[in-house]
Amino acid sequence: MKHNKLILAIFLITGFCQNVLARADFPSFADLAEKLLPSVVNISTTTLNEDGAEDIAPETETLGSGFIISKDGYIVTNQHVINKAKVINVTLFNNEKIEAEIIGEDKKTDLAVLKITTETPLTPVAFGNSDTLRVGDWVLAIGNPFGLGGSVTAGIVSAKSRDIESGSYDNFIQTDAAINQGNSGGPMFNLQGEVIGVNSAIFSTTGESMGIGFATPSKMAEWVISQLRSQGKVTRGWIGIAIKPAPHPYQGILISRITENSPASKAGFSAGDIITKFNTMPITSATNLSRIIAESRLGELLNFEILRNGQIMTLQVAAEEMPDEETKTQAPVETPAPATEEQAVAPEPIEETPQEADISQEKDSQKSPLGLEINNTTAELLAQYKLPTDSKGVIITAMDGQSDASEKGIQVGDLITKVDKKEVFDIISFNDYIKQAQNENNRPVLLTIQNSEAEHFVAVKLK
Repeated sequence: MKHNKLILAIFLITGFCQNVLARADFPSFADLAEKLLPSVVNISTTTLNEDGAEDIAPETETLGSGFIISKDGYIVTNQHVINKAKVINVTLFNNEKIEAEIIGEDKKTDLAVLKITTETPLTPVAFGNSDTLRVGDWVLAIGNPFGLGGSVTAGIVSAKSRDIESGSYDNFIQTDAAINQGNSGGPMFNLQGEVIGVNSAIFSTTGESMGIGFATPSKMAEWVISQLRSQGKVTRGWIGIAIKPAPHPYQGILISRITENSPASKAGFSAGDIITKFNTMPITSATNLSRIIAESRLGELLNFEILRNGQIMTLQVAAEEMPDEETKTQAPVETPAPATEEQAVAPEPIEETPQEADISQEKDSQKSPLGLEINNTTAELLAQYKLPTDSKGVIITAMDGQSDASEKGIQVGDLITKVDKKEVFDIISFNDYIKQAQNENNRPVLLTIQNSEAEHFVAVKLK
């Protein structure tokens, strides 16, 4: 019995020592928080209601956070925090309240720069290099959750390069540090006290922190902020292509369409090209490619390696200033069936699912192994679906709602003009290409689809 008690005592002492050691290794953020808190500000706004009268409540309502980046009063926050504000008030750590002016704002990255004038000495913070962050690194988030004033939370980097589909340049740092309403626009720090992110969004089903927060990386933020400070807006490079991930088994980015008279059009790019490298670097992310092109200097010569009809080619194009979204297409990105708007798709075979199907070549209308009912073009069908009168190919007149084609966004009335980059003249030629895919282990096919609005590419599995 005494022996058992001795073993238990040793076990408890060992466990206690391990807990003490664990606590000893756990960092304290007290010194860092004390140093950084004066650099973080509270931001509130006054807005106008629909009748044009000033609201009373928003004048004292805390909407977000920000941080000081210069001794002469420049402050960074989120664009959505000050969007449509009539009056913006910044409250410093000493509770001094100052009206701020907007220097510049950028909706694409949800960043804004404000300016205040005060006799109070300001303590700016410096940006660090977010590229050096590793998953598992400690981070601090400082902000004004729910209007409670400067609050510090700690966590780790949970993931990098997160795309939360908020825009074409998503590249967020994910953290489990508590970020709540009111933290938007506040800084995320590394343990050296450098800003490595701007807290921008949370994932939540309740409106409160669930341990999934997102911050814009400092490397992107610095590039945007420097332009907002110097010229009040962001100038981005543009070549006029829409893109998305290339279908399996291709590695790269598919160009789904090209803006007419754009730099890419003049340089010889073609819808259906697959971008495999940019300036000798392999490219696998449409979002990253959009961001890289956007951050290119105007006039800079960009080098692309592309795959076209099984052949590797090299093309060069000079970036121009991105026009307004309403007038032209910049490298947007589409998601799996859509994606980011610089997109690339391939003209060749893809997956597998062995299966056989006989294709009749006798009728003007028939079902295909893609789950589509197709017809040869006629004047009546072209008019019905508002397609150009000189269109060639086969028209989809009915389809299986459970098919891969349906899930990829193909619709009744779409015109199939090519299969695997080969011209479709009628049902017979279409069936020949489908049979070829069936004979090659029932691989998917790449369809060139035209509708009343535009032409695009879709990789579709056979049934």
